[in-house]
Amino acid sequence: QVQLVESGGGLVQVGGSLRLSCVGSGRTFSNYAMGWFRQAPGKEREFVATISRSGGTTYYAESVKGRFTISRDNPKSTVYLQMNTLKPEDTAVYLCAADRTGGIHTTPSPYDYWGQGTQVTVSS
Repeated sequence: QVQLVESGGGLVQVGGSLRLSCVGSGRTFSNYAMGWFRQAPGKEREFVATISRSGGTTYYAESVKGRFTISRDNPKSTVYLQMNTLKPEDTAVYLCAADRTGGIHTTPSPYDYWGQGTQVTVSS
């Protein structure tokens, strides 16, 4: 079992930046590919970004490409999401997830473990 805890969310103005963190515990963090998803009220969970076990491969949703950067620090068991040039439509609860197959997945179903999420609100 892997426990995931997100932090770093908050209220930010349009054009601002935030860095989200997700700390894992319970299993060897480097065994898992990691993903970030988001969910706005009344909407389905949406893929944001994913990163391979080593960090050598990343993949982004088109809506965040060029603005968001996913990275990881395996010795610290942490994955990050740097979010720049934030827009009101980025407002959502952001969740991190761990995938023990290590694959690059853009849908929620392959991910085995999920955090509780952190709220990001972008005000205009």
